[in-house]
Amino acid sequence: MTDSRPPNPDDKGPSKRRLGRGLNALLGSSNNSDAADSNSPNDETGDLRQIRIDEIEPNPFQPRREFGADTLEELAASIRQHGLLQPVLVRKHGGKFQLIAGERRWLAAKKAGLESIPCRIVERDDRGSSEAAIEENLKRKDLNALEKAMAFQDYRDRFGCSIDELAKKLSMQRSTVSNFLRLLELPDAVKESLRKGRITNGHARAILTLTDDESRIEFCKQIEKEQLSVRATEKEVRRLIKGEAVIPLPKPKPKTEEPATSSHIRSLQQQLQQQLGLKVEICPTGKEQGKIVIHFQSSGDFERILRTLRRAA
Repeated sequence: MTDSRPPNPDDKGPSKRRLGRGLNALLGSSNNSDAADSNSPNDETGDLRQIRIDEIEPNPFQPRREFGADTLEELAASIRQHGLLQPVLVRKHGGKFQLIAGERRWLAAKKAGLESIPCRIVERDDRGSSEAAIEENLKRKDLNALEKAMAFQDYRDRFGCSIDELAKKLSMQRSTVSNFLRLLELPDAVKESLRKGRITNGHARAILTLTDDESRIEFCKQIEKEQLSVRATEKEVRRLIKGEAVIPLPKPKPKTEEPATSSHIRSLQQQLQQQLGLKVEICPTGKEQGKIVIHFQSSGDFERILRTLRRAA
């Protein structure tokens, strides 16, 4: 029996913390992790209508970058035979409709040659649409590690969300979210290897231990060439740091001498990195003198740094 009582505002149970809470009811309550990508019916929620495919726009907040040609063709074949049994989720937007969830089904339906598909129309603002897109992909068919990192950072940039707030919304450990965000510090060549599946998230996290991009790129090439396991990679990183590495890497560029970084400075540096989700360096240059360097890789990063500084001021 469905509970028709209004939600209790004092309820602080897990469901109040879920990102895109109520999404299971919209997408179907199946526990199957592939449910959102299957072609099976779901629960009735929202206004159900047939909408022309050319009147539907993709979700601009979609975190998934690659859908896979083979899986799309399989789903398209199912749709040709049975039709699209599970409606996609849309919202009204600019005189048309914009996808909230179900982009794989929409793409497969286009491939199958359908002119219109069943849609459930719900009211969602940009933030709700972004949350639903992240939730659908995280909980039903996993994104790759870099796509997760990019989705988390995009959400933070758009809505001014801290790492702590995002972790609570996702019901994830703060350290897990922070570790994903750190992947964005990798040089582009290493990111591409991670995106293409030539290295894993475990490899990437080990590579992050190295301090300069040139070493990271060369080490990534060696991992791919030697097909090193994550455990072997971690072992070689430790040996490299101790100066005992057998993997040839370029010699680090000489640095100008600076006062040694104390444990207190390293602690403050770590706190700033966790707060900003970006690489931060505190560089003492003399007694009671120094500089703070915040590394950013996009205009979104820069705007978020400015917002943080303004709030602090």
